[in-house]
Amino acid sequence: MSVKVRLLSYNVRSLRDDQRALARAIRACAPDVVCLQEAPRFFRWRKRAAELARHSGLVTVTGGAPSCGTMILSSLRAAVEHTEETTFPLVRGEHRRGLALARLRFGRDARLTVVSSHLSLRSGERRAQGEELLRRVATFRTPAVVAGDINEPPTGATFRRLAGALTDARERAPVGGEFTFPAAAPRRRIDAVLCGEGVTPLSCGVPTAPDPDDLAAASDHLPVLAVLAI
Repeated sequence: MSVKVRLLSYNVRSLRDDQRALARAIRACAPDVVCLQEAPRFFRWRKRAAELARHSGLVTVTGGAPSCGTMILSSLRAAVEHTEETTFPLVRGEHRRGLALARLRFGRDARLTVVSSHLSLRSGERRAQGEELLRRVATFRTPAVVAGDINEPPTGATFRRLAGALTDARERAPVGGEFTFPAAAPRRRIDAVLCGEGVTPLSCGVPTAPDPDDLAAASDHLPVLAVLAI
């Protein structure tokens, strides 16, 4: 019997916007897992991340400064079996970026490896990061899902490469809004949930449950909510 998991991906712009609105938006989605990008990574980042998790009804799992701003939060429904924080090779003159990874168990034996990712603004670097991401996913021994800010639309080369190797949850099971950026007037889909073998998307899109005013105030991105069967 499959287990349903609610996964939210959200670029939170370093908590520079309305943090109360952000917490309300996350809570309204009732997620089991949250993949953050641009999470706190500098001064008192652990405290700030813990406060966001607490106000959202969640706990911190992994990520933050060691993974260059990617982070994973979860509800108490998820049992954490393994975590990892890693970085992509640094390109001179660019920001270092990384991955937050967690192997989670739901119920007795439903396991899911979750990856929060934020790829480069530069196309060449982004392509290399996409290939490294796929290499990592290929080593996992459990079903896996990659969620994050791809920094290009589905027509982009890296997005197409990722969606060719994995399943674009929005393409497979569209529910809710499509475009994620900019939050004030969304016209591009640059955030995605990508599923490996053993993960079936049941729905995916910008959630409708949060107050639109909260979504507009919380970040410059809109979140993506996927319901997955594992």
